[in-house]
Amino acid sequence: MLRLEPRAEPSRALMLASPLLALLLTAAIAAALFAALGKDPVRGLSVFFVEPLSGTRAVGEVLLKATPLALCALGLVICYRANVWNIGAEGQLLLGALAGGGLALALAPYAQDMPRGAFAPLVLLAGTLGGMAWAAITAWLRDRFSANEILVSLMLVYIAQQLVNYLVFGPWKDPQGFNFPQTPRFDPATWMLPLATGTRLHWGVLLVPLAAAATWIFLFRSLRGYQLLVGGLAPAAARYAGFSARGALWLALLVSGAAAGLAGAMEATGPLRQLTPHISTGIGFTAIIVCFVGRLHPMGIVLASLLLSMMLIGGELAQSRLALPNALSSVFQGLLLFLLLACDALVAYRVRWVGAGARTALRAEAAGGGR
Repeated sequence: MLRLEPRAEPSRALMLASPLLALLLTAAIAAALFAALGKDPVRGLSVFFVEPLSGTRAVGEVLLKATPLALCALGLVICYRANVWNIGAEGQLLLGALAGGGLALALAPYAQDMPRGAFAPLVLLAGTLGGMAWAAITAWLRDRFSANEILVSLMLVYIAQQLVNYLVFGPWKDPQGFNFPQTPRFDPATWMLPLATGTRLHWGVLLVPLAAAATWIFLFRSLRGYQLLVGGLAPAAARYAGFSARGALWLALLVSGAAAGLAGAMEATGPLRQLTPHISTGIGFTAIIVCFVGRLHPMGIVLASLLLSMMLIGGELAQSRLALPNALSSVFQGLLLFLLLACDALVAYRVRWVGAGARTALRAEAAGGGR
């Protein structure tokens, strides 16, 4: 029988190298999978990890996809560090897109003579507040009725998606849109202005390093962040010290919702410039993987968001150039997370073979401890 035993002192170097090792193992399994599907493994890996960086426009697309991923993940890391398991960033992103997009539509009559991007800050603020309001539902139900925040936040994702569908198929549907489920195009005064000519990249990408730095300062250099960390690692010690678990719950969820709502407003007014049923392609769920690949650290999250963005674009390229399903990128994301957890476990624990005699002794010891 195989048994995992804790190591006396796990290697710090191996712990830091664990994400890189998980990535290399993911690439090796991906190559084997390409070969099994009858595709050239080198060509397949190139589509996923080289072509997304081949040229200014390609790099712009990687950064464009990484921006909402990083923002959502930076909000989630505050929740997870505080032991608040928000799984509903996707729904908070959708509500941010609805709030920002709804304001953009409402401002259309007043934006005729305004310069491009003049109302973008207001739209982003509306999206931020929309995400906060959606996250506040989870916080209130957890606070008032002790509802499980995992289930509540997850179920709210589907309500948010149905609300988006109702609006774009109904009241907000573009009468000139040839019966497609979409809103009218937003006025240029509400757009996120492009950052580089010839790309769709907008200036919202500049908020990512600022948000990462602010998250790092909050978590590791502020009293409130210290209270959240203590509450997440040792709830009993936090209560003994007088730290408010209720305040930590509300703060973590509201900040996380605000970040996801901001990302949603950026998606609606940046690359899309209108609302459709497919505002998000699972950004909020992918952000959960980004959190753990980035080791729940703000700077690691920035790097992990770039890696996962490349995988998403690689999946789209594999669909068009290799005739492979787009879901392959989700397979690789899951593999990466699974292998990262496996590598972390082997760094912290050693595998030991336990013989029949040792198994009997262990059972006897466990039975004696139970009595």
